[in-house]
Amino acid sequence: MDALYDVAAIGNAIVDVIAPADETFLTREALAKGSMTLIDQPRAETLYAAMAPGVEMSGGSAGNTIAGLASFGGRAAFVGKVAADALGDIYAHDMRAMGAHFGTTPLNGGAATGRCLINVTPDGERTMNTFLGAAGELTADDVDVVLIEASKTVYLEGYLFDPMEARRAFAKAAALAHGAGRKIALTLSDAFVVERHREALLGFIETQVDVLFANEVEICSLMQTDDFGQAAIAVQDKVRIAALTRGAKGSVVIYPGGVQAVPADAVDKVVDTTGAGDQYAAGFLLGLAQDRPLDVCARLGAVAAAEVIGHYGPRPNVSLRDLAASRGL
Repeated sequence: MDALYDVAAIGNAIVDVIAPADETFLTREALAKGSMTLIDQPRAETLYAAMAPGVEMSGGSAGNTIAGLASFGGRAAFVGKVAADALGDIYAHDMRAMGAHFGTTPLNGGAATGRCLINVTPDGERTMNTFLGAAGELTADDVDVVLIEASKTVYLEGYLFDPMEARRAFAKAAALAHGAGRKIALTLSDAFVVERHREALLGFIETQVDVLFANEVEICSLMQTDDFGQAAIAVQDKVRIAALTRGAKGSVVIYPGGVQAVPADAVDKVVDTTGAGDQYAAGFLLGLAQDRPLDVCARLGAVAAAEVIGHYGPRPNVSLRDLAASRGL
C-alpha cells in the first residue's frame, strides 16, 4: 500500500499557555527551572492565575512536530485525546487548519482538555507545568489501523509513555507499523520520563524503535553516564538511527557504522526554546520521508529549530518549506 502520510504522530494533545517570567517568580512558585512537571487541575488553576499575561496556542510535543512537518509541506496526521470542550474544539480546529489529519474521538464526561503552563525566563529557558487532563486518557482503541499502516513513519511522544493505557497504544502502533513495513520513531521528551521508565524504555527502544530522538541530557540519562560521547557510543547498537540534539552545539546522528555531526543553524537571539526539539524532529522526519541523506535530515531539523527559538511559541511562524529552500535544502 502506498503511504498516504509522511508521518503520523501519537502524543499528548495539549494547549500551551506561554508567559514571560523572572527568576523570582520561579522561586516563589517553587518551579524547577528548565523542567517539565506534571500537576493536577487545582494546581494548574492556581499557577495560571499567578502567571503574567501570555499567549495560548495548541501545543503538545508531537503535535508541535506535526505542525512543523505540515509547514515543510509534508503529509501529516495526529492521534491525541482532547475533551469535548472549548479548548478541545480549538485544538482540533488548529490541527486540521494546518492541513493535518486529526480524527481522534474526543473524551465525553471526563477530564478537561490538557494544558501546559510554560514560564519563559529572559534567557529563553522554559519551565513547564503540565495538566494532562483528557490527553492522558488515550487508549489503544484510539489507534486507527488504517492510519498507522498508511504512514511512512509513526512518531511516538515519550511524555505519553507514562500512562499504561497509552503504552499499550504505543505497542499496538508499533506492531501495526512494522507489520506494514513502516518505521517507528520515538522521542524521549524529557529526562524525568527516562528516570521513571528507563528499563521499560530501553526494552521498547531495542525491540520496536527504528529512529530515536533525544537531547544531550536525555540520552545521558538513558545510558546512565555524564559523558555525552559515551552515551552516543552506547546507543549505537540499540537503534538503527539516533538523532541527538545538543542546543547551540548542533546535533549528532548515530547509525550503524557511522557518526555524523551537524552544526546548529544561526539565530540572532534566543527568545524561547519551547518546541526546539519538536521542530528538529519535524525537519529530520521530513528528510527521512523524502529519502534524503542523514546529514541533510539533520540540517532540515536545525533550520526548523532555529526558526522556532527566535520567537515565543512552539510552532513555526513562517513557512519552513520556504525557509529550507532559502538554505538550499
